[in-house]
Amino acid sequence: MPSSTLLENSALAGVRVLDLTSIVFGPYASQILADYGADVIKIEPPEGDSTRRTGPQQEPGLAAIFLGINRNKRSVSLDLKQAGARDALLALVDDADVLMHSMRPAKMARLGLDPQTLCARNPRLVYAGLYGFGEGGAYAGQPAYDDIVQGLSGVADIAQRQGGTARYLPTIAADKTCGLVAAHAILAALFQRERTGLGQQVEVPMFESMASYLLVEHFYGRHLQDTPGPAGYPRVLAPWRRPYQTADGLLCMMPYTDAHWRRFFTETGHADLADDARFADIGARTRHIDALYEQVGAIVAGHDTAYWLALCQRLEIPAAPVNRLEDLEHDPHLSSVDFFVPLQSAAGHRYCFPRSPVRLQRSRVEPSMPPRLGEHTREVLRQAGLDPARIERLLASGAALDHGNPDPLSLTKDTA
Repeated sequence: MPSSTLLENSALAGVRVLDLTSIVFGPYASQILADYGADVIKIEPPEGDSTRRTGPQQEPGLAAIFLGINRNKRSVSLDLKQAGARDALLALVDDADVLMHSMRPAKMARLGLDPQTLCARNPRLVYAGLYGFGEGGAYAGQPAYDDIVQGLSGVADIAQRQGGTARYLPTIAADKTCGLVAAHAILAALFQRERTGLGQQVEVPMFESMASYLLVEHFYGRHLQDTPGPAGYPRVLAPWRRPYQTADGLLCMMPYTDAHWRRFFTETGHADLADDARFADIGARTRHIDALYEQVGAIVAGHDTAYWLALCQRLEIPAAPVNRLEDLEHDPHLSSVDFFVPLQSAAGHRYCFPRSPVRLQRSRVEPSMPPRLGEHTREVLRQAGLDPARIERLLASGAALDHGNPDPLSLTKDTA
């Protein structure tokens, strides 16, 4: 965890979050809250979050994907199938501000952790359910993972419209997008609670969240119910919308305004295209976007990347080279804003983390190592008021686990 001084001065100082979620959707949301200074307590089963074993690792249980979404948290390991563990969790609920989970509501009810029970116990609690589909809908209760939601929400379709092949985005876009939605929804509920004194239930369904995200631009002509047109924003669906191939590499270039395009065509010796009615304004360019991008591609291929970067800088046209993933760690801008932070674990292993992209004038939380499984079980249960003897009984029975106990699933296994 970050130092207490930093947490006391953070935006979410004093906010305690019990995070029962796993994989990426929920943990990404809770990491955002942790980055703002919330005390996020990750509640894990004895086998731990599966991402502890996803990807390469230097230490058991600290695999790559887990590292990316669990910084600045504490870990408590409880076997909620056991009554003693559930009672311990209820003791944590009494002082919590947020409880977030991604289990089916029926399962939470069987555990006695349904929203009615917990919100009656702690009326200030923000109870956030992170689901695949909204309750009461046709798909309610069905399992959902990133690939499923990308397919249902239209992501695979827009990929096919642009490139001819239905495919998923090569990033876990649904999990991360919906994690952002969950974080701001929880923050909104906390803000309302500060005005009313009352918590509330929050539902964050992946399918609805991702459909909303995608349809910002792609609902397009469907907005116009009197004169309906097709869905899909032509500019971003154009097959030619991709980095331009230069004589020696790739270029991202984005002339956007009428003045940008006129300057670009004039300076490159294509005054005829500057006067072409197809490219005269944004409406015309959108209607003829494939032709526009094809023409520009042919022009850009004639010079190297450095030439185009210099020209675009002079013409005030947005442009940049294409970074490989490996380039980001050494990108001049990211380096100059200290985006990557080196850390060392208690075991002496060195790590590197991207920090939160947000900077607040009066709040700062330095990244800290993601926790080992059950690293803070004793500490957190003691803070909740459980006496040491009771804690030791929970550990001895297997209802709770701390990092000193053997891991039943041998977290050294890499399942990536």
